[in-house]
Amino acid sequence: VCAIVVPWNYPLMMLSWKIAACLAAGNTVVLKPAMVTPLTALKFAELSVLAGFPPGVINIIPGSGALVGQHLSEHPQVRKIGFTGSTPVGKVIMESCAKANLKKVSLELGGKSPLIIFSDCDLDKAVRLGCGAVFFNKGENCIAAGRLFIEESIHDEFIRRVVGEIKKMKIGDPLDRSTDHGPQNHRAHLESLIRFCDNGVKEGATLVRGGKQVDRPGLFFEPTVFTDVTDDMWIAKEESFGPIMIVSKFINGDIEGVLRSANNTEYGLASGVFTRDIDKAMRVAESLQAGTVFVNTYNKTDVAAPFGGFKQSGFGKDLGEEALNEYLKTKAVTIEYN
Repeated sequence: VCAIVVPWNYPLMMLSWKIAACLAAGNTVVLKPAMVTPLTALKFAELSVLAGFPPGVINIIPGSGALVGQHLSEHPQVRKIGFTGSTPVGKVIMESCAKANLKKVSLELGGKSPLIIFSDCDLDKAVRLGCGAVFFNKGENCIAAGRLFIEESIHDEFIRRVVGEIKKMKIGDPLDRSTDHGPQNHRAHLESLIRFCDNGVKEGATLVRGGKQVDRPGLFFEPTVFTDVTDDMWIAKEESFGPIMIVSKFINGDIEGVLRSANNTEYGLASGVFTRDIDKAMRVAESLQAGTVFVNTYNKTDVAAPFGGFKQSGFGKDLGEEALNEYLKTKAVTIEYN
């Protein structure tokens, strides 16, 4: 029996990533969806019955993490837990699993993914994909670019173009395919984004655009840009999980310096680099302390490519062959035959 706990930002995708590997490895599963997004998982359970899954193979239990999630962590018959969510909650789950029955744990946790943009990049592409790296899904994206490092010689032009792209964004109904920017998931999260931006202003970062709720009905937050962010600032270290672009400038040609800043975080989920110099790209990719590195692209995952973090972004993998190993046990059998 395996337990899976998934977040609210991609309720169907996270369910699919984890359940596919779990079932393919021959296990049964008890899944707890996020409190604010339970309906997708319940519909999936209904469809799994119609598809012919035997009773008891797929089980969905909605509820709070403190109640249902904690019970699954402590349950003696659960032998594996797969969790995607925040780092503080991941630590609680790991501690509970250790105390209960030393069940196997895989954790995909928070991120502060650095995106390094060198002056020799395709600037049009870097601006377009840099915006996507931050603002896709309103920033409610575990691998969102949490901090952009822009080489000094292109910094001002990059910011000018980003602001131009933001002005073109259509904010509105997320079910309308022409919409670029929908509402945040729930009010408490919207309020946390407002506090995040207030902290940035207090620390001395430059608020170029946004930083507040859109003046219209609904939980819409303005696409936001901060510049002049230094390594010691709180907003340079903490994840916003919202549409907030955090920009730092680095000295032309200072690869080692920007790598030090990019790796100066307890998170290590994803990262990116834009440059036309493939040698530079590979040098940076090797040095970035993150489980995923995007080169001249971003947000491009593949079901065959293992996905997971380093440091306090967790351990274990979703997707790829490595995901199956998270739901398998290795046994060695030694036979002496005469």
